[in-house]
Amino acid sequence: MAVNEQDRVSEPTGSDRPPVPSFAEQVSDQLGGWRGMVESGIPITVFVVVNLVWSLRPALIASVALAVLLAIVRLAQGRPVRYAVNGLFGIGLGAVIAWRSGEARDFYLPGIIISYGYAAGMIASVVLRHPLVGWLWSVLFLKGSADWRQDRRLMRTFNWLTLLWAAVWIAKVTVQAVFYHADEEHLLGVARLLLGAPPYFLLLLITIWVVRRVQRDHPPAPSTPAG
Repeated sequence: MAVNEQDRVSEPTGSDRPPVPSFAEQVSDQLGGWRGMVESGIPITVFVVVNLVWSLRPALIASVALAVLLAIVRLAQGRPVRYAVNGLFGIGLGAVIAWRSGEARDFYLPGIIISYGYAAGMIASVVLRHPLVGWLWSVLFLKGSADWRQDRRLMRTFNWLTLLWAAVWIAKVTVQAVFYHADEEHLLGVARLLLGAPPYFLLLLITIWVVRRVQRDHPPAPSTPAG
């Protein structure tokens, strides 16, 4: 059956294609925007400050209540809540452990353990030749495509980027673990704040810049249509 020209769905070409997000837009989106970055750190900051000037239980109540409030506000505004929910889960788990033990340092214990787990997973993904940063890049920017695995240069790039993420993760969580075992709860809180979003932001900047540069300098060869 012949198909009318009017019935054909044309592929977007040239100026019809949506513009590729800029470097800054990609970074901002993955962090939940500047508001997402700020909101993710507020409950932790509140816990550190209240615990410093008051005591453990008021700090736990204030931080958990604020995390719940931020999630509710996001939901009421119709904005994505995944950043708030992720933060709420971590804060809630730490709060339960600290409440039961009566020690403020235990508030940070889940984050320390989870961070070591993240680092171990990253290293394992490189050993298995499935670098985690490559798959995250695929999900975020390539609609799940695995074509990057056929590009040796991209594979090498994602391998060392994944190891870089793992090394930074291990370094920052080890600093926190030292303060945890020394029972320096206030220093541990300060370290959690300083080694939270800033290293993540820097790693994301480096990752996007490096991968975009590799893709620009070594574009994939055009595929040949089957005859």
